[in-house]
Amino acid sequence: MPRAIALSSHLTQRSGRMPFLRVLASMLADPRPFLSEIHDPRRETRNKLHPLGDILMIVLCSLLSGIEDWVGMEVFASEKEAWFRRFLALPNGIPSHDTLSDVVGRLAPGVFASTVLRWVQLALPHLGAEQLCLDGKTVCGSRDGAQPGVHLVSAYAAKARLFLTQTAVPNKSNEIKAIPEVLAQLELHGALVSIDAMGCQKAIARQIVAGGGDYLLALKDNHPSLCDDVRLWLDSQARHGHLAVHETVDKDHGRIEIRRAVVSADLDWLSQKSQWPGLQAVGRIESTRIIGAKRSTECRYYLLSFNELERFQTAARGHWAIENSLHWVLDVQFGEDANRSRKDHSAHNLALLRRMSLNILQTNGPAKQSIRLRKMRAGINDDYRAELIFGKTFT
Repeated sequence: MPRAIALSSHLTQRSGRMPFLRVLASMLADPRPFLSEIHDPRRETRNKLHPLGDILMIVLCSLLSGIEDWVGMEVFASEKEAWFRRFLALPNGIPSHDTLSDVVGRLAPGVFASTVLRWVQLALPHLGAEQLCLDGKTVCGSRDGAQPGVHLVSAYAAKARLFLTQTAVPNKSNEIKAIPEVLAQLELHGALVSIDAMGCQKAIARQIVAGGGDYLLALKDNHPSLCDDVRLWLDSQARHGHLAVHETVDKDHGRIEIRRAVVSADLDWLSQKSQWPGLQAVGRIESTRIIGAKRSTECRYYLLSFNELERFQTAARGHWAIENSLHWVLDVQFGEDANRSRKDHSAHNLALLRRMSLNILQTNGPAKQSIRLRKMRAGINDDYRAELIFGKTFT
């Protein structure tokens, strides 16, 4: 007898929010003590005219205020020197744009990323309720002739909307090597880790399960025989009504999107099951878009270390947070792809500072204002900028 189809359908108006309850992090702390921990690569000579913490805070505050290039940062700091002197030493005045660029470019990216993670963890100490999305992004403007642009693999806490950490790789094909490095920095116990097809690897699944986490791994043709087997099984089971269905319907500006999720924990037929640590189920998302008279449908397939239908659909959709709430915002609101910083580690480290500023805007800023408006206010209003960073104004 076919199993009854459980249909959970609802119509929602899209508002740009996550499709699941947001986990509210505590307010992000003053970043100065954390930035002061970073090793200064300059020699203890006349080259150190400006404290490293001063330089990094000038860059961070500039990015918060919508300034995205080194020259603009120098001009901004010069115009706001009196404000900066309220909390920075500035023993030799405002650093030049060349100094800002040179010093940021010389910092060790791995140490810097670890420092940023410690800063974030003070506001979000427990990741057990989180969905941790991992994905890569190329900083296109850092491309230099035949030299490819810096490719960054990031971890993003989707519910709290906080960037956690990142590591750089030569190109997208090296993401497989970077993902274990990123995971090793995170407390995975109780968390759900979602990764696209590049991270669908047995060793990565083993690392997540060993850390006490669950995984949702997108399955594509990088595992052709496994993908074909899963596709045939789920398509057949769904077509004959053997699987429960969880459906959602979204409507936005004349477009309707219908998502139907199915999960199968019956894996006795799967010869490769024992090779995938923690594998409990396979899942499919059928997504149908209707725009006027046009209708298109695509199916995506996943390996799961859990067997919960609604959790699967929520997590599959939630993985897009790293694209929509991090990568897209960095390009549109911070002009990341257009930035041409490329000397030494400047592209990587400037990307970290952008992500720090986005975290501040997302977490410490007023919820009802857009990122664009928050940046605009930070550029104009000294008190507002101070409240964003320190939680207080200066008297």
